[in-house]
Amino acid sequence: MPRTKVKAWKSETPSLAGILWKLGTLGITDAIAVTMIMVLIAQELWLATAVSIAVLLVVNWIYLRKGGLPAKYLAPGVLFLIVFQVYVLLFSGYTAFTNYGSAHNGDKALAVQTIKNAAYRTIDGEDYTIALVKSDSTGARGFLMTSNADGQVYVGEDNKPKVLIPEGSYTLSPLCADKYDEDVENCAHAAESATGYTTVKPESLSELEKRKYASLRVEIDPNDPTIGIKSSDFTIAVPVQDTLQYDAEADTFTALTDDDYGTFMAGDVFKPASDGYFRLNGDIDSQKLDGGWRVEVGLANFEKIFTDVQLREPLVKVITWTFMFAFLTVLTTFILGLLIAFLFNHEKLRGKKVYRAIMILPYAFPGFLSAYVWVGLLNRENGFVNTVLFGQTPGSETNFPWLLEENPARLAVLLVNLWLGFPYMFLITTGALQSIPSELNEAAEIDGASPWQNFRLIKLPLLLISIAPLLIASFAYNFNNFTIIYLLTKGGPNDSGITDYDVGGTDILITFVYKIAFSGTGQNYGLASAFSILIFLVIATISLISFRRTKALEEIV
Repeated sequence: MPRTKVKAWKSETPSLAGILWKLGTLGITDAIAVTMIMVLIAQELWLATAVSIAVLLVVNWIYLRKGGLPAKYLAPGVLFLIVFQVYVLLFSGYTAFTNYGSAHNGDKALAVQTIKNAAYRTIDGEDYTIALVKSDSTGARGFLMTSNADGQVYVGEDNKPKVLIPEGSYTLSPLCADKYDEDVENCAHAAESATGYTTVKPESLSELEKRKYASLRVEIDPNDPTIGIKSSDFTIAVPVQDTLQYDAEADTFTALTDDDYGTFMAGDVFKPASDGYFRLNGDIDSQKLDGGWRVEVGLANFEKIFTDVQLREPLVKVITWTFMFAFLTVLTTFILGLLIAFLFNHEKLRGKKVYRAIMILPYAFPGFLSAYVWVGLLNRENGFVNTVLFGQTPGSETNFPWLLEENPARLAVLLVNLWLGFPYMFLITTGALQSIPSELNEAAEIDGASPWQNFRLIKLPLLLISIAPLLIASFAYNFNNFTIIYLLTKGGPNDSGITDYDVGGTDILITFVYKIAFSGTGQNYGLASAFSILIFLVIATISLISFRRTKALEEIV
């Protein structure tokens, strides 16, 4: 019996080039990650910093240890899945149960600081030309202030009295527009640096640092701590008087003076309320101070969707049009795609490949580019459709208002979506038709079935079994077809004055939710997230029912 040679197993030793490639790639990744971590630290986002450090350590452990090959392949995909899918879903779900929005964009500490920064009024008094400085010994931020009245130079830190700086401890700089002007000696001068302090240029500051300097308030009257100086442009500081005083121990704001706008009167006390505002005496229905914080509100956003009178009327209209848009889009694209597929599936038709290639051209162009092209084609005054196809007068405001009135705009959206969507239906129905055995057609002809009976009783049921999941997916896609609606009409034309919400005649749910979250003067991310959950439930329910009906159709056939 002949011997069989068994090839000895040989361990694979990584090459030097492979090791260098791995270390180089990992080093670049670490450098980018460390840079991001430094940015997070500068923004004082400690939770994000801790998570980023943990992820960085885990990634390095996976790729620097021996073995664990599956983990090395899976790590990038899992990481991106968590960042771009899992985290987004969890955050959106959590946000739906909060009041997160433009008026509640941070935590309570940020809200308190925001209110304190705005709780003052300018008063008559001495103003100062300032430079931003930072103490060399303590790192405290401050103003280097030159009096515009007597030229005295002071330094001041937050909530501390100003301190006079003796001559010789600071350097002056002319305030002339041109420092090389011949008459520079007659210009006013202001201190630009001082011993023990480092001058900071405003343009070099991060947004966080700018906010911290903008919140500085230097005391100028030791007998009245409510009077200080502040600067909003980092060049001039003016005297101000506090209108509110915050008591950190009691967690309340007390009005020191009457507000110029009638928001409060001297002596009013504002306490935290359950809706994330400081309200008069803490009552939920009383006057509030501008500046709120994020709080959990339970099912309040969902309750608002169903009970808010201002929201109910436009919401019913938007939901009705959303279902109409998705259904009519699927129906029209399917019918047109199926007709063309039948036409080009005829055995005796010559040049079928060329015709089919031409038919899928609209599908080959990016949808957002096609939408912008159609905006121009449907322009009322000078669009190709009105002036060439319909022969209307160029520049006339009496031409057909495709995108300017509700019903014409809805018709335009459906026609453009038909143009963009029928090639897809043409492709899938062509494939489904070609998969139907020709023996079935021959048997139907022998039995005396007419072409219509052959189509209705044999081809169409088999066709629907094949493409029903794709039709369901198409309905779900068009139910949330943000691109075509927003790029073509931006949801308009708007129904101005009917409701407080920004809603238009062609808005579907997803564009309406987008406007709630990102458009207008008051963004409401919590309400938009609640809408997103409801949209998901609607799509999931419709898809589940449709798939069950498809299964039943398979059993019948």
